[in-house]
Amino acid sequence: MNHTPGLTRKPVSPDTFKALMSEFPSGVSVVTTTDEDGRPWGMTCSALCSLSIEPPTLMVCLRADSPTLAAVLRSGRFVANLLHGDGQDVARLFGSGSSRGERFKSVTWTAGPAGPHLSADTHAIADCRVTRTVDGGTHLIVLGEVFDVTRRDGKPPLLYGRRRFHTLPHDTTPTR
Repeated sequence: MNHTPGLTRKPVSPDTFKALMSEFPSGVSVVTTTDEDGRPWGMTCSALCSLSIEPPTLMVCLRADSPTLAAVLRSGRFVANLLHGDGQDVARLFGSGSSRGERFKSVTWTAGPAGPHLSADTHAIADCRVTRTVDGGTHLIVLGEVFDVTRRDGKPPLLYGRRRFHTLPHDTTPTR
């Protein structure tokens, strides 16, 4: 690693970093999987992005101490459920301290190839197989090759920024 003179300052505080990232709105997803006993697991995730088109790869960052992450690592697969604008309650539920059982009893879901699909609350779903993980400090970076996509037109995506939920205007038409 190169050291640049003058850049030897300590990192900013966690609160300062959180304030910075609140200024960068992102889509909201719920990452789901099933464990070896077929039990569903899931957590809200806004740290998700496309990494590569060839092969089609998503990158999700999951809390290192998360039981959902542990289930993803054991199963080798996950689903990125991209929430639509009416999915705020689902985002809150899967981001809360609610038990795994309570989360999945409170939403409509179906079994998909890589785990639970939250179809009623999503505008798109990606089924992925884990290809690699990278240590990211408090989170683990999980790379997943996308092997199936389900899209639903009609409702705009749910966004999160400045510590609030937002949606795109309804008249926004995606370019293809």
